[in-house]
Amino acid sequence: MMEGLTGFLIENGNWGMFVAAFLGGSVVPFASEVVLLGLLAAGGNPTLLLLCATAGNTLGGLLNYVIGSLGNEQWISRFAHVSPERLQEGLRKVRKYGSWAGLLAWVPFLGSIITVSLGYLRCRLLYSAFNITVGKFARYALIISAYKTV
Repeated sequence: MMEGLTGFLIENGNWGMFVAAFLGGSVVPFASEVVLLGLLAAGGNPTLLLLCATAGNTLGGLLNYVIGSLGNEQWISRFAHVSPERLQEGLRKVRKYGSWAGLLAWVPFLGSIITVSLGYLRCRLLYSAFNITVGKFARYALIISAYKTV
C-alpha cells in the first residue's frame, strides 16, 4: 500500500512532494524523505523540492497544532495518535522551551508530540509556525545537501 502511494507521489513531482511532506508532518506516519530522494534521483529541482517539502511539512505540523489547540485530550489521543503519557512528556518540553521547541518538530515521532503540545498550550502561533518552518527547512536542506555530496 505504502509503496504504491510513494510511487504515485513521486510520479506527481513537486505536488507529490508537497503531499508527502504534509502527510509526514502531520500525525500520519509517512516517510516523506523517500519521496524526496526518489524525486532527486529522477532529476527533480532541489530548490523547488526544498520549498515544496518545507511548505507541506510545516502545514502538516500546523494541523497538529490545531488539533492540540482544541484542548481535548481524548481527541488528541484519537486523531493525533498521541497517548496521554506522551502528551504529558511533550507538554513538559514545550513548557520549558516554549515556541522554540518547534525547532525540533522535524524529529520523527517527537515532532508530532511537540506540535500538538504547542497548540495545546496555546503557544503563540506566529512564533511556533516560524520555528517549525525553520526546523523543517533545515532538515530537508540537510537531506538534499547530503544527497548532492554522495
